[in-house]
Amino acid sequence: MPAETADRKMDMPRILLAADRSSSGKTTITAGLLAALTSRGYSVQPFKVALDYIDPSYHSEITGRRARNIDGYLMEEEGVLDVFTHACEVDGKADIAVIEGVRGLFEGLESLGEIGSTAQIAKMLNCPVILIINARSITRSAAALVNGYKNFDPDVNIVGVILNNIGGMRHASKAKEAVEHFTGLPVLGIIPRDNAMQISMRHLGLVPAIEERRRINDLDERIAAIEKRVSEGIDIDKVLELARQAEAVEIPKTSVFTSRKLEGQAPVIGIALDEAFNFYYHNNLELLELAGARIEYFSPIHDSHLPDVDALYLGGGYPELFASELEANESMRQDIKQASENGLPIYGECGGLMYLTERITTGVKDEGTYHMAEMPESTHEMVGALPGHSLMGHKRVVSYNIGALDVDTIIGKSGNSFIGHEFHHSEITEIPSDAKFAIKLSRGTGIKDGWDGLITNNTLGAYAHLEAVSYREFATSFVDSAAKYRSEKA
Repeated sequence: MPAETADRKMDMPRILLAADRSSSGKTTITAGLLAALTSRGYSVQPFKVALDYIDPSYHSEITGRRARNIDGYLMEEEGVLDVFTHACEVDGKADIAVIEGVRGLFEGLESLGEIGSTAQIAKMLNCPVILIINARSITRSAAALVNGYKNFDPDVNIVGVILNNIGGMRHASKAKEAVEHFTGLPVLGIIPRDNAMQISMRHLGLVPAIEERRRINDLDERIAAIEKRVSEGIDIDKVLELARQAEAVEIPKTSVFTSRKLEGQAPVIGIALDEAFNFYYHNNLELLELAGARIEYFSPIHDSHLPDVDALYLGGGYPELFASELEANESMRQDIKQASENGLPIYGECGGLMYLTERITTGVKDEGTYHMAEMPESTHEMVGALPGHSLMGHKRVVSYNIGALDVDTIIGKSGNSFIGHEFHHSEITEIPSDAKFAIKLSRGTGIKDGWDGLITNNTLGAYAHLEAVSYREFATSFVDSAAKYRSEKA
């Protein structure tokens, strides 16, 4: 059960970096600011608005603290406050929190409402906002743009502006003068156009930090270059001053982050973590541990055999990019298939679902929106614990989803409902007519005809990504399934 706490507040300096639109540079500028503050000796707690996995991987890499996602559609305000206040303390008290927004400041689920937007989070956390403007080829118009954002919702506390993609000194001077004169807001930073201010892109966004570090040897140097540009271009002391003006935030009386003691030895949950599988919310992993499990990481690419575990969690990622390596590790695939046949609880999300099917075909040409030139058209054998053929290229799905469990499963009882999300460029084909599904969707695409969650034995694979603060039965149900399996095999 959630823990009860006395009425109290947290005095936590904080700042939120928002943008006028996607591709304005907020991710790179956030990375540079995190690096600059960390280099100054501050313990910086990073957050990402919405459900992206990849930006937080860089946040964690840079700060050494576990980045957290906060989402105003999935989470009630108390849940957002719970995640925020918990994260700022659990890894040692942070000195400052830095929150990266999503898309444009006011973009959310609906055209007429703020739910799911960066602005909603800014108001929930009563957080000062720095607005990043892509000022390429504009000067006076930048002031009009800033005024539009400033006046659209006066309850969003915009305290300063960063001008990105500035062409030169004259451009910088005119744009800064216009913004400060017409808006009354200080220009806190000017970032020139610079190819060094780039991190590799991938079809779901940025390349995850774990893979970027494997692919190249100069990630640290590239982050250092971004830090240098940000430190030179942004008034870090002024950012700190504004962050310290944030009022204390309420700590919820009830927290989901509380430990649960199980009888007997803690069940072990194996977590797939390597270049192919690395999309995990830190909340999910921490709540599994708090629910009584012990986590053991393993690599479906590099480890020859499955460790001795009582359940498996195969997260999302890029199995299609490492399909040949996954196929080549036949002993691992055989171990997982045998474990599934033995009744081991196995949960696969998106990329994990694809790995659990019979085959993956990559590089399908002239289909849908997905194509990467470096991916040859080829088919690779996968685990085969679930029926179906994972085919890349036929569709692009980006959506929140709403579903309910149609049967009792390893992640909850029949009737349990959730809000999650799906983001994929694949579909599962060649599904037999007698295949069983666990999840009925009222919103979203899923696997087939509004159904998600293929199940065989105690193996469940779904396109739905679940966030354990939002769907609170996930951690306890999965750990209970692991504990039951452990007791039965003893």
